[in-house]
Amino acid sequence: MEKECENISSKENELAGLPVRRLFFKLAVPAVTAQVINVTYNMVDRMFIGHIPKIGADALTGVGVTMPVILGISAFAALVSMGGAPRASIALGRKQHGEAERILGTCTFTLAALSIILTVVMLLFGRQILLLFGADAQTIPYAADYIQIYCMGTVFVQLSLGLNSFITAQGFSGTSMLTVLIGAVLNCILDPVFIYLFHMGVKGAALATVISQCISSVWVTAFLCSGRSVIRLRRSLIRFEPGILLPCIALGFSPCLMQITENLVAVCFNVSLLKYAGNTAVGAVTILCTIMNFTMLLLTGMTQGAQPILSYNAGAGNAGRVKETFRMVLFSCTVGSVLIWAFCMFGNELLAGIFTNDAGLLAYTAWALRIFMSMSAIFGVQVACQYSMVALGNAPVAIFLSIYRKILLLIPLIFLMPKIMENKAAGIFMAEPIADTAAVCTTSVCFYFSFRKLLRSMEDEAVEFR
Repeated sequence: MEKECENISSKENELAGLPVRRLFFKLAVPAVTAQVINVTYNMVDRMFIGHIPKIGADALTGVGVTMPVILGISAFAALVSMGGAPRASIALGRKQHGEAERILGTCTFTLAALSIILTVVMLLFGRQILLLFGADAQTIPYAADYIQIYCMGTVFVQLSLGLNSFITAQGFSGTSMLTVLIGAVLNCILDPVFIYLFHMGVKGAALATVISQCISSVWVTAFLCSGRSVIRLRRSLIRFEPGILLPCIALGFSPCLMQITENLVAVCFNVSLLKYAGNTAVGAVTILCTIMNFTMLLLTGMTQGAQPILSYNAGAGNAGRVKETFRMVLFSCTVGSVLIWAFCMFGNELLAGIFTNDAGLLAYTAWALRIFMSMSAIFGVQVACQYSMVALGNAPVAIFLSIYRKILLLIPLIFLMPKIMENKAAGIFMAEPIADTAAVCTTSVCFYFSFRKLLRSMEDEAVEFR
């Protein structure tokens, strides 16, 4: 017990008193590394699938159709954990350890319950959902093979993704990184074994992912149940508490909506491109969305490193550290997005070649990538502001920003642009940079006023307390 108290005190002292720049990089570097590893092994799946002899291009397109479903499953994990984890950090900042553990227990129960519901839905209606999301007679066999196995591991996906957020929220970003690393290494080893050695094709890729996520979920659960964790996962607290859950869902609705709308965006791209440009364009957008996901995860890795600092110090009423932390996040995300933009503009053929050796698909993807990512240099501003609002517990602004970029801008543009431009496919790809530019401008203004109001509130409370 004494050792556990020392552990709690040490972590809280870091979040409250360690110099912000040093603390940010201490937490952000493992968080970014974890996101890079996560995307890398998702890319590995597609690399191995794309290089299956004779069927690689069709199989890759088929698995691309499953992306909205996979994003949807992970979005439910975000709904619970991405709201619960910041609230747990805020509770720690207020010295409410019991409340933080109740949040963890309630979120764990909810993640398990959601996984059961999602598994049943996918087993019953998976094929129909894939057809709705853009699969056709040529790609549905591969898409169905992949998702039937993947959905059997939904509980592992929910627990590994969802509970890992609570490890990060305590400031254990190194441990959180290990969770992802364990799954990534296993997936990279098992992919070629199942796909090529056992000749399982896309089924092998799905099975490798399920086994990897299973081991990761065991690792996460074991850590949260141990004395090393500041907030413990206790069996007595794994229960449904509406009063605890509803505020978590309200805050988690923004990151959940970001992922669900990413899901809708992928569907809209698939449907629109299939209509105007055919299966090659759908295969290309599968690769483009994977690269965009890499961009997002790399940048959100920085915000995840900052989340414990922002949330804890917001709970503690320390406006100065909140302001300094956000400046670090904004600078880091901006630099990161500029570097990603440069690589996409000048290394487009190299990036496309990672996913396919089909000459036609490679050339088409390299061309489309420059259009699709042309305004990604400024996207770091969007990520920094939006995720910081979640970390600070400002649900209404975060939700509005999520809806604005994807639902109000990007999705309508996907269907509008091919009606305006002569090159229909180019018009569809142009929807992304146009939406990015408008969203960054709006988000910057909204965040400025909301953040200023929040800081004034914290400063007024500090003066009143004194």
